[in-house]
Amino acid sequence: MSMEEKVKELYERKERILKMGGEEKVAKQHEKGKLTARERIEKLLDPGSFVEIGMFVKHRNTEFGLDKMELPADGVITGYGTIDGRLVFVYAQDFTVMGGSLGEMHAAKIKRIMELALEAGAPIIGLNDSGGARIQEGVDALKGYGEIFKMNTILSGVVPQITAIMGPCAGGAVYSPAIGDFILMVDNPATFMFITGPQVVKAVTGVEVSSTQLGGGMVHAQKSGQAHLIGKSDEEVLMLIRRLVSYLPSNNMEKPPRYPTNDPPFRKSDKLYEIVPDDPNKGYDVRQVIYEIVDRDANGNPDFLEILQ
Repeated sequence: MSMEEKVKELYERKERILKMGGEEKVAKQHEKGKLTARERIEKLLDPGSFVEIGMFVKHRNTEFGLDKMELPADGVITGYGTIDGRLVFVYAQDFTVMGGSLGEMHAAKIKRIMELALEAGAPIIGLNDSGGARIQEGVDALKGYGEIFKMNTILSGVVPQITAIMGPCAGGAVYSPAIGDFILMVDNPATFMFITGPQVVKAVTGVEVSSTQLGGGMVHAQKSGQAHLIGKSDEEVLMLIRRLVSYLPSNNMEKPPRYPTNDPPFRKSDKLYEIVPDDPNKGYDVRQVIYEIVDRDANGNPDFLEILQ
């Protein structure tokens, strides 16, 4: 094979990988109101800034027919890019490839991107859309989760760890987000987060619950407290991540970013007298106090992002 033929083969492989799980599975993803993993990265990062790492990684399993299966990027897209010009590292699980299940090499890619985030002192953002461990790979998949959890603890307090739950995440797929810093969720029937599903709950307790009742976005926002921010769509959650990053330092050695504002720092607000009553027994909305105190954005609106609303 000549060099020209090898280059052509390389580009053909790349084209196959970019198609992810194929047109049919991509269409099913869209039917559920979900973006694909690559579409999510494209909307999250600044245009043209994404650099993919590990595109050609393949699984090594030969059991259960996996030796005959080609899994593009092994079901997870990893790399780095920028948000408002600031470096971030990102991984996005691809539900169109074996349901985004985590295998040995899938986990190795996530671990590597977390290591790079640590070395660079930049936030790590995970876009989770995974049913859990790839059972065909057995203990190798479970070991992969252990490696990721270890990196979560190493990164803790050093760089921001942000995870978006954007699909049916269960089992091992939800431990890592819970030990990170921020969790965002899409509030729709196709997205939920729990350790084990409704069928197991019914078998053990006799209680029948739906996936949404057990681990939907509003459940974790209002009851468990696991979801810090909620969006109605993939697009809204991705925009919330961009906004969240704008408030955070890149690592524990940096200060939060500063932005110019036309709002005078010594501005007085007589409206506070109207909001806070003289009578200590009367209630008031503390949000209105916050809105009066914080800086105004370019449109004159309070520049405030509420967590655990």
